[in-house]
Amino acid sequence: MSEPPGPDTRRSNSPMADVLEDDRARVALLWRVRVANTGLFLLTGLATALWVVNIPAVQEQAGVSKSVLGLLLLALGGGSIVGMQVAGWISDRYGSRPTAGLAVVIIALGINGPGWASSGWQLALLLPLLGLGTGTIIVAANDQAVKIEQAYGRPIMSAFHGYFSIAGALGAGLGAALHALDVPARGALAIASVAAVLIGLACVPRLLGAHEAARLAVPAPAEPVSGTEPSVLRPAVVLAVLSCLLSLAEGTATDWSVLHAVEHLGQSQTSAAFAYGTFALAMTIGRLSVDRVVAQAGPVLVVRWGSALAALGMLGVVLSPAYPLTLLAWLVFGLGLSGIVPQIFTAAGNLSLQRRGVILSRVVGLGYLGMLAGPALVGWLADLIGLNAALLAPMLCCLTGLVLAGAVRPRA
Repeated sequence: MSEPPGPDTRRSNSPMADVLEDDRARVALLWRVRVANTGLFLLTGLATALWVVNIPAVQEQAGVSKSVLGLLLLALGGGSIVGMQVAGWISDRYGSRPTAGLAVVIIALGINGPGWASSGWQLALLLPLLGLGTGTIIVAANDQAVKIEQAYGRPIMSAFHGYFSIAGALGAGLGAALHALDVPARGALAIASVAAVLIGLACVPRLLGAHEAARLAVPAPAEPVSGTEPSVLRPAVVLAVLSCLLSLAEGTATDWSVLHAVEHLGQSQTSAAFAYGTFALAMTIGRLSVDRVVAQAGPVLVVRWGSALAALGMLGVVLSPAYPLTLLAWLVFGLGLSGIVPQIFTAAGNLSLQRRGVILSRVVGLGYLGMLAGPALVGWLADLIGLNAALLAPMLCCLTGLVLAGAVRPRA
């Protein structure tokens, strides 16, 4: 069915009509690549959640103790860090679109394997593969996000991370529903594998490649030069430190908020779950809304005041004598923390066109290391001074954002 001719059709040779048509094409392309990259974040959140809720079932099936499981999960984390570093090199050399495609294949294979493991050594072989895929897709998705944000000309990074949080919540709900239907772990993880394949097929071909980047005027990498970029080293190190410390604070809330409510405030396991739920909700709301704040106030103020707000929230958790006040404090902590890490990743991705992937992989990798190390550090301190006092450590980590916030200032 043909469209009726309109004013633009009659003026198709007009320079203004060509400009309008080009602008419409650019907007459509921008929307396409943004939706596709949102799919990567959704895939990562969904796969992560479905794996986490099935860890107890996989442990029982493999017949491993909690201490052995802890070592196996550490191996998974090690695989993620390796994947991040490899993904940075591949992205710089071949682009983040093929890197994302490789990551989807590895995740689809890696998440399906643990459901069939019947021993600890089988898990030891399979879990690093899952970590490798997860680490790879995190770097590829953030590399894409930086480029798409450059094309938009306004902050959108936090929204991508917000969709990761939404997918995590949906994945946890799906996992709970599958448990209620007595679906075994291998069935639930197979569903995650199929979902990864389907989302990957739908999204990876629509990501930003060299041709699309040229159409959207995304800055291309400079010609390779010998040696290093000394002007980039110091800000990259500062951003990596910030990423590590702020992610450490986030990991603490994830792993210790529920236990703190049980041990320090005498809450039941059911009501204590609201402590983490409040924090997770605040993180999601903050990440979906903070881009507008960044556009108005700039990333430096968002990191500085967000760090202060997060530190205030954690102090409230430590000092609160009543559970409702503690929930309010976790809400404040989550809102303050929510927008900081996306600004760090954006700043890291804009430090160097030539080495964007490698720099991102270092900053993201240190953040992930902080996420892993935070709960362990707080656990060690809790044995010495008690869990409530140990939570002052992530509060101090948040305060570093007040001092180092200038590192996220956009560079010329």
